[in-house]
Amino acid sequence: MSKFSLLNKFTVKDGEIDTMVEILLEASKSMKDLDECEIYIVSVCEGEPNAIYVYEVWNNEEAHQASLSLEATQTLIYRAKQLITGMERLNTLSTIGGKGV
Repeated sequence: MSKFSLLNKFTVKDGEIDTMVEILLEASKSMKDLDECEIYIVSVCEGEPNAIYVYEVWNNEEAHQASLSLEATQTLIYRAKQLITGMERLNTLSTIGGKGV
């Protein structure tokens, strides 16, 4: 059975990359208690100083959607909104397997 996966790109205001990374890493920590979230990786790209990529693997799409309504998630979204200048869902994937899944 495949997993529901997302690759998102956040673009933030100049000088706010570190703050946004901190917020996303907090989100990652809050996912540790959710068995449905198998992978939540935050990455930056040297060539894109205002971009942050987040790769997530979930048991299913419903689990991902449910996580967005959690109080901790809502608080982090509220904090992040003021920093974000753009967000793209680069891909929605069906993860079949591999190391870490």
